[in-house]
Amino acid sequence: MSAVTDSAFDFKISRLAYAAVPVTLFVVVILMGGSVWFAFAAVIPFAIAWWIHHLRTHVDSDGIIAVGTLRTTTLAWDEVAGLRFRKWGSVQAVTTDGREIRLPAVGFGDMPIISAASGGRVPDPFAAEREARRAARD
Repeated sequence: MSAVTDSAFDFKISRLAYAAVPVTLFVVVILMGGSVWFAFAAVIPFAIAWWIHHLRTHVDSDGIIAVGTLRTTTLAWDEVAGLRFRKWGSVQAVTTDGREIRLPAVGFGDMPIISAASGGRVPDPFAAEREARRAARD
């Protein structure tokens, strides 16, 4: 999920995703069926493992670094207009000039961490609920 170091947070894909690698290797070996012609397919499980390891989002007081499959994008907090949460898609940072940058491994539940790292520039949607619960206890 995330690694915490002071005010810097790294969001990575769950280690459970690595379970897809041996399953894919097994399927590739079966499909190869001993044929040399499909030997190139043995690269697929290793590519999946690299992809799972590579994708991440780093958030700190300076901004966001989104490491995608082919590109790394760095955004200062001043460039971020907000975050977009699509129903079935990934979280995206919307920039002040209208670009949408995919944030790998970030979910809606990570908003308190992002809000803390941004110094409140990105609001925490769970803060109101926490305050209401605190007030109800007091």
